[in-house]
Formats: sequence, structure tokens, C-alpha cells
Amino acid sequence: MYLSKLFVPITKDLPSEAKIKSHQLMLRTGMIKQSSAGIYSWLPLGFKVMKKIEKIVREEQNIIGAQEMLMPTIQSSEIWKESGRYEDYGEEMLRIKDRQGREMLYGPTNEEQITDIFRTSVKSYKSLPQILYHIQWKFRDEIRPRFGVMRCREFYMKDAYSFDLSDKDAKNSYNKIFYSYIKTFNRLGLKAIPMSADTGPIGGDLSHEFVILAETGESQIYADKKIFEIDLNKYDFSETSLQKMRDDFSSIYAVTDEKYKEKDFNDKVKKENQVKTKGIEVGHIFYFGDKYSKPLDCLIDTKDGKKVTVKMGSYGIGISRLVGATIEANFVNNVMKWPKSISPYDVVIIPSINKNNTENLEKAEKIYSELKKQNIDVLLDDVDENMSNKFKKHDLIGIPYQIIVGSKSEEDKFEFKELNSNSEILSLDKIKTKLKK
Repeated sequence: MYLSKLFVPITKDLPSEAKIKSHQLMLRTGMIKQSSAGIYSWLPLGFKVMKKIEKIVREEQNIIGAQEMLMPTIQSSEIWKESGRYEDYGEEMLRIKDRQGREMLYGPTNEEQITDIFRTSVKSYKSLPQILYHIQWKFRDEIRPRFGVMRCREFYMKDAYSFDLSDKDAKNSYNKIFYSYIKTFNRLGLKAIPMSADTGPIGGDLSHEFVILAETGESQIYADKKIFEIDLNKYDFSETSLQKMRDDFSSIYAVTDEKYKEKDFNDKVKKENQVKTKGIEVGHIFYFGDKYSKPLDCLIDTKDGKKVTVKMGSYGIGISRLVGATIEANFVNNVMKWPKSISPYDVVIIPSINKNNTENLEKAEKIYSELKKQNIDVLLDDVDENMSNKFKKHDLIGIPYQIIVGSKSEEDKFEFKELNSNSEILSLDKIKTKLKK
């Protein structure tokens, strides 16, 4: 993609309504545009990052045998009345009526919807276990939306739902998702800590939230750094191994400020291993048994002919929230650097352009063609602008690698730089090798 053709409305002004780095950066680089309070349009640069995150989330869900589907954003109030949550959910639920006067709602979550689908479709224990997921927009009418996509009203989310015959089987499904989430955040280049959590309005008696480290996070985190050293490769998908994995994570000290006690922290964690920082919640998982299947009469025939309520869990990852959270976790010295797995482009070519001499631009275009042949996603800055402004702009955008075509270029060698690192002069072949790695 040529920068001159890319729809990326960059602004130099710092938006007054943006109080945190991710909100400032996403508005300044034209990743999003506010439509109304807490609701945003996703422009090409931001949308591209979000879709890369979605792809990784989807791949890791598929690996554990979860099956993708799609549920509507607008739901009937009737199933929510059956579960007892229609009145209890509160003012965050956007309630509407269609032209026939039927009560509808814009879904804030999908426990009722998926249970209704399941109860009309599955009757026998032979069809279990099942994990179904979808990736869809949600709406929660936050009383005070703020921090850009971090706490907005309309957001893009992956939510999965497990169905099992027994508590034992259901907890194995829970552990599969737990494993999947750790792998997902690792692939996104994020350090995520799973922490025992309250279940809140979702309900149930088993819950973990996944918190990534970020100095601008809302939660204070106290943890033993050993939690980042657990090797997922030593576990497999057997029930015993998955349970051991969750036990291993749970045995290492990690709490938010609500559960923090200084004496416990100092007693249980060696001083050199103590991590004190802030974090952002990016995922939450719940096991709630028959909280929804019982009132919604979701029954399964057992092997001996009895009918039992199916055991359920729900599992969410905020995909749009992860875009902002990733920025918060990776912004250093006013320079953004995207993790390579979700960067909008793999590399940007920055030629020094002179109206009277097109040599550098021609070299840049040849490099661009060579990289495209290697399936490297590349952006070419073909805009006639001084180099100082170009560097400031690309530090804001945060593409992890830069190829600079200017005074230091020699024949087939060019200045190659990883953000927040020193540059080096390399041949195009060596640059391609580095980028392919």
C-alpha cells in the first residue's frame, strides 16, 4: 500500500477528550473516529489491527475444538425474562420495541440466546461436550464511557459457551479455554496473568479474569514473576494435564488490589520476583453450572434415560478493547511499537523524496515490489514531506520495522531499523531474511 492512497487521517493536534495514550494515539493516527459517546467508526488502519487480533483469537479457539457460529445483535426480551435477568440487568441494557410493540434488546451478552439455541437443537448426552463461539458486536450503555475503545458502549467481542453433562466434564472445558487464552495472549505479544475473580452479573462459582500488564491500567497488580515462566508446551489436552496447568497457574501468587495483603505478598514472593504494576482486563471466563439451563429448561437425556440440566460456562475476550490495551502495554517514550503479529504492516519504506530527484523513490518502489513478491505486508511512504516529519509520523503509527532510503543508502544496501533500536546498513536480501523471520 502506498501511503498517499491509504485513508489515514492523521492529525497533529492532541484531542482534548482523550486522557490515555491509546485513545490519543488511535484518534491522532486515524484508527478510529467517534460517532457518538462511546461509539466509534473503525477506519482502515485500526480495523486492520482489530482483524489481525480476531484472526489469532479464532485460530486458538478452533485449535481446542470450539465451533464458530453467529448470533444476532438484537435479541428477544422473552428469553431474558425466562432466565430472570431482563429486569435485573440494569440500565446498561439497551431496551427497544419493534413496530409490532414487541420488547427487544441490543445484546450485552449471549448466555440466554445460546441456551435457547441449544435447548431446541440438542437432546442427547451423545452430542456432548460442545463449545460454541461467535465474534460479534455487543452494546452496554455505560453511564460514563471513557478511555476510547477501552470503556465504550459498542464493542467487538469473542464469546464462547460450553455445554457438558457433568460438573467434572464442564471444568475440563473451562480448562481448555483457560489454556487457549494464555496461548492467545502470548501470540499477541502480551504478558497476561490469569487471576481468580468475582463472577458478577454473569453468575456462577468459578471465574478467572486475564489481566495484561500496562502502567496505565485501572487495576493494581501484585504478582510473582514466575507466573510468566510457565511453559505451556509441557501440557497436553488430556483432562489431567489441563487441570495440572490451571493448578500450576493458581499456585503462583497473583492478585489485584482488592485481594492484596502486604504481609501475604512478602511472605509468599521473594523480593527479587515481586512484580508491582498496573493491568488491564482483556478476558474473563466463567463456569456457572445450571444457572441458565435450569430456568430455561435446557435438558439432556442421560445414558440411563434420565433428564438432567446441561452444565454451562461462558468465556469472553474483548477484541476491540485489545487494540487499545495493546497500545497501553507497548507505548515507550512516546513511541508506539505494535507486536509483529498484529502490526498493521510488517514494514514501512521511508524514502527521502526530492522534487528534482526521484532516485530514492524509484529505489523504494523496487524494494516495495521485491517485498510484495515475498508476501511481506509493506507500506511505502511516497508522500513529499521532510524526513523529520516522516519519522515522527511513523513513530506514532508504530510499524515495527523501517527501511530508510536516503543519504546512508549504498547500491543494494539500505538503512534498516527496528523501532526503539539502532539502525544498521543491510543488503535487501538480509532485510528480507530478517522480515521473514
